[in-house]
Amino acid sequence: MLGRFDWHEIWINLPYLMKTGMTFTLTLTALVVVGGVIFGTILALMRLSSIKPVSIIATAYINLMRSVPLVLVIFWFYFLVPYIGAWITGADRPVQVGAFLSSVITFTMFEAAYYAEIMRAGIQSIPRGQSWAGYALGLNYWQTMGKIVLPQAFRNMVPILLTQTIVMFQDTSLVYVLSITDFLGAASKVAERDGRLVEMYLFVALVYFVMCVAGSYVVRRLQRRIAIIR
Repeated sequence: MLGRFDWHEIWINLPYLMKTGMTFTLTLTALVVVGGVIFGTILALMRLSSIKPVSIIATAYINLMRSVPLVLVIFWFYFLVPYIGAWITGADRPVQVGAFLSSVITFTMFEAAYYAEIMRAGIQSIPRGQSWAGYALGLNYWQTMGKIVLPQAFRNMVPILLTQTIVMFQDTSLVYVLSITDFLGAASKVAERDGRLVEMYLFVALVYFVMCVAGSYVVRRLQRRIAIIR
């Protein structure tokens, strides 16, 4: 099989695969990381809240998102939300969300549940005395969280947050089910057009492997560096 392997097929399609496919994948990853961390931090604070209804809502959301497959959430949002939007707005036709916006919102909602649990663990790892010291200085709850607790929690959780980001980077290939031209989608189009499935899919697997291994190496370095600081 490898004797018929055409390396030139990969080379001539490399600009398209990287410029169109990988650019979309990295853009989606970056947007989801930012949105997921922000939304996840809010969920973590809600779950740790002393107000029971707020805590219950956050807990239910996190457990729901962590209990269903991501691909199912993608289908739910992409196919059902337009009809729900039409029902809410009273429109005659489904509200067009779009594949790209749908994927960004879906991944953000899903990953926020995982980031929330990471952030909750990070917040709880900070000694209570830190919060009490903030209150003693006259800071309120949000000022104490924003200036004292969260900065330390983020530093403690950076390796785990990056690990989850690596997992999420791999999961972005699921947008293929929406016919979006991400890295895997671009390779699939080339493979079907030129009849070079082995070359394209092997190249995609190799690129994902190299990038994830490199990311894991960075995480290990950060873990050792943070351990030394402590």
